Amino acid sequence: MYDFQYQRPATILDVQKALASSPEAMLLAGGQTLIPTLKMRLRKPSLLVDLSGLRAFNEIQAIGEKIAIGAMATHAAVAANPNLKKRLPALADLAAGIGDAQVRHRGTIGGSIANADPAADYPAAVVALNADIITDKRTIAADRFFKGLFETALEPGEIITNVHFKKPEVAAYIKFPNPASRFALVGVFVAKFKDGVRVAVTGAAPSVFRVPSWEEALSASFDPYVIDVDTVPTEGLNSDIHASSDYRAHLLGVLARRAVTACR
Repeated sequence: MYDFQYQRPATILDVQKALASSPEAMLLAGGQTLIPTLKMRLRKPSLLVDLSGLRAFNEIQAIGEKIAIGAMATHAAVAANPNLKKRLPALADLAAGIGDAQVRHRGTIGGSIANADPAADYPAAVVALNADIITDKRTIAADRFFKGLFETALEPGEIITNVHFKKPEVAAYIKFPNPASRFALVGVFVAKFKDGVRVAVTGAAPSVFRVPSWEEALSASFDPYVIDVDTVPTEGLNSDIHASSDYRAHLLGVLARRAVTACR
């Protein structure tokens, strides 16, 4: 690692001041991506601002028909929260399948969303559940948040504070995990609301995306077999040592059908 300064503020105002004090300051949430990049000297921050001192950012609570999850809530906390398991079990199940126990107890929902890894699980939930990402400056709708490979709508110095998830009638997330990393080769999140169905895909492309044709078909008839397995074209899909674009395209439809079947 290169040398850097370290601060652990206790308030959001102190975090903002720390970020403003140096143009090369970086936020540290769970550190599951940042720490390895520091070790490999791929990042050279002048200052690390640790968000773990913001205790209020760990809370998970119901607000009307929404579930508000603090940005510093760990994957393990999301997976184990009894209120979430009752009201939005698909999201708790998703969190329980992230990485291994060590990753789940260190990684955070806010850090994962801000990082926007193309194979991460949370982006599929954020988009399918039409969540709102709350920052210290504004509210960003899910469909406007993810912009591309490791790219989001966040501005420099903008801090995610909470994520508000809308409660669907039923939902489920199914993924085909890389056996080593547990990242999604392909993951499909299906959520049925009163006014229609949303389907979000992760792992298959440089960024999470929706499949409008499946959403339209499922909104008309919520049955797994209305999904045409080979609908999604291979153009633009990831192709690497783990899976070809053809394989991912076919797997998408298979997992989408399984997700609809698993909805509860």
